[in-house]
Amino acid sequence: MKIAVIGTGYVGLVVGTCFAETGNRITCVDVDEKKIRALQNGEVPIYEPGLDELIQRNVAEGRLKFTTDVAGAIREAKVCFIAVGTPMDEDGSADLRYVLGVARQIGENLKDYKVVVTKSTVPVGTNQKVRDAIRSTAGPTAQFDVVSNPEFLKEGAAIDDFMKPDRVVIGTNSEQAKQVMLDLYGPFVRTGKPILVMDPESAEMTKYAANAMLATRISFMNEMARICELVGADVNQVRKGIGTDARIGFPFLFAGAGYGGSCFPKDVRALVRTANEHGYSPKIIDAVEEVNAEQKLVLFTKIQKHFGNLKGKHFALWGLAFKPKTDDMREAPAIVIIDKLIEAGATVSVYDPEAMKEAKRRIGDKVRYADNALTALDGADALVLVTEWAEFRHVDPEDIKSRLKSPVLFDGRNIFDPQRLRAAGFKYYGIGVR
Repeated sequence: MKIAVIGTGYVGLVVGTCFAETGNRITCVDVDEKKIRALQNGEVPIYEPGLDELIQRNVAEGRLKFTTDVAGAIREAKVCFIAVGTPMDEDGSADLRYVLGVARQIGENLKDYKVVVTKSTVPVGTNQKVRDAIRSTAGPTAQFDVVSNPEFLKEGAAIDDFMKPDRVVIGTNSEQAKQVMLDLYGPFVRTGKPILVMDPESAEMTKYAANAMLATRISFMNEMARICELVGADVNQVRKGIGTDARIGFPFLFAGAGYGGSCFPKDVRALVRTANEHGYSPKIIDAVEEVNAEQKLVLFTKIQKHFGNLKGKHFALWGLAFKPKTDDMREAPAIVIIDKLIEAGATVSVYDPEAMKEAKRRIGDKVRYADNALTALDGADALVLVTEWAEFRHVDPEDIKSRLKSPVLFDGRNIFDPQRLRAAGFKYYGIGVR
C-alpha cells in the first residue's frame, strides 16, 4: 500500500518506518528541508532504540523515502497519515494550526479516493474539523474519509509498541475506510490483540483518557510518597502492597520527581481545557496536574533543607531526559530542578547518556556538561539523580563518594538501596522512603 506520512517528528518517523517494515511503500514528508536532508543522509534526528537500523534497512530496500514534496506524496498515496505536532497553546488547548494546514493541502491535491488518518493527538471533534478543512479546498464532489487512529507509543519502547501493540484503535463511521485500516494493521495483530473500531469522537477521547489515567497513577503515587515521609512509611513497600492487588497492578506506581515528556503534561492540560469548554471543571485531572507540578520541586526542597543557603554550592545532576531510553526533555523535571538550583546561587554539572545535545539546545551554557557520569561528580557538594538510566543503577558507591566533596545523594527515582548507601557513609534522600 502506498502511504504518505506527513510530519517526521517522533510519531511520524516511527509510524512510517514500522509500516515500511511490513512491505508498504512509505513516503515521509516534512517542510523542514534541513531535517529531510539529514534523513536522506541516514541521520535520524531523535533517539529511539532500534529506529536507526529499521530506517536504514527500509530505505536500502526501497520501501521508505523522505521528501519535502508534500503535494507529490499526497497525490501518490492511498492513505495519508497526519502526524504533525499539536503544541500546547497558552490556555492549555492543543494548537491545531498544523493539522488543519495539512488537511487543506490534502484537499488541494485530492484527485481520487483517499483515507486521511489523524495520527496526531487531537481534542475530541478534530476529525470533523479535518474533514471540513479538506472539503474547503477539495470541493463538494471529492471522495475521501477521515479516520482517527491515536498512537500509544512509549518513548524508549516505541518500535515494540507499534509492531506488537496492546490494541489498535480506529475511529471511523465509514465501512470502506474501516477495511483499509484493517488491512493495514492486520500484520501487527496476528497474536490476537484487538483492533477496536469505534466512532471518531470516542477514538479521540480514548487517547486523552489513557494518558490521563497513567498520569493519575503517577501523581497518586507521588502524593502517597509525600504522606509516607510524614508518617514514617516506605513508599516502595506500599507499592508492593497495593500492586499485588489484581485490580491495581504494578505499572506506573513508582514514586519519583514527577512526569514529563511530550504526552502526559500536554494531554492532561488539553483534556482539562476541553472539559472547561463544555462547562465542566474536572477536579481529579486538575489535581493530577497540580500534584505533578509540585512534585518537580520536591528534590529541590530536600536539597535546600539539607544545605540551607545554596549560594556557592555545586551539584552533579544525573539524568536530563524526562525518562530513560529517550533524548526527549520536554517538560522534564531536570529542567525545573536546574533552574531552581541556579536561581538559588548554585552551579550544576550534568550528564545524560543520550540527552546532552538536546540539553545544550534547551538550557545552553547555564550548566557544565560532563563527559561521563563520574566526571560530573568531581568537586560537587552532592549528587542529584533525576532520570533512572540503567547505567546509573550499579555505580560503586565508593566511586561516587571519592569524587564528591561530601557524601550526599538525592535520589529522585529511588533506584539506590538506602541501607547500602548509608552503610557506606552517605546522607541519602529518596522519595517517600525511610
